[in-house]
Amino acid sequence: MSAPPVVIALPIADRPTSLAFYRDGLGFEAFGPVADDGVPEPLQFALNDGVHLMLIPRGGFGWVTAGHEVAAPGTSECLLTLTAGSDSGVDALVGRARDAGATVTTEPGPQPWGYAGTFADPDGHLWMVVPG
Repeated sequence: MSAPPVVIALPIADRPTSLAFYRDGLGFEAFGPVADDGVPEPLQFALNDGVHLMLIPRGGFGWVTAGHEVAAPGTSECLLTLTAGSDSGVDALVGRARDAGATVTTEPGPQPWGYAGTFADPDGHLWMVVPG
C-alpha cells in the first residue's frame, strides 16, 4: 500500500508571483482548478509522487495554523532541498531561480558538506540545491 503524498505548506505574499516563480522559474507544474485570478486554488505543485508543495497566502495560513505565529520574513524555520543530478545541474537550477527573482544566499560551489547552492524564493523560503 502506498502512502499519500506529504504536503509541505508555506505562507506567501502573492499568488501570481509565487505561481510564476515556481512554474516558470523552477519548472514545477501547478495543478488543480483555476480560480478567478488565473491561479490554481489551492496553489499546489507535485514535486514528485510523494511530495507536494502548497503555497498559502499569509492571511489564510493563519487560519490553518489557528493563530500560530508565522515566522517573519528573513527568519528561516526550515531548509528545503532539491536535487539537480550534477554540479552543473546545481549551477543551472540556482541560475534559473536567480533569473526568476530568487535571492541567492550561497553561490553554487564546494561547501564543507559537498557541492551545493542555496536561494531564497520571493517570500524568503530557503531552498538548497545539491547534485543528488
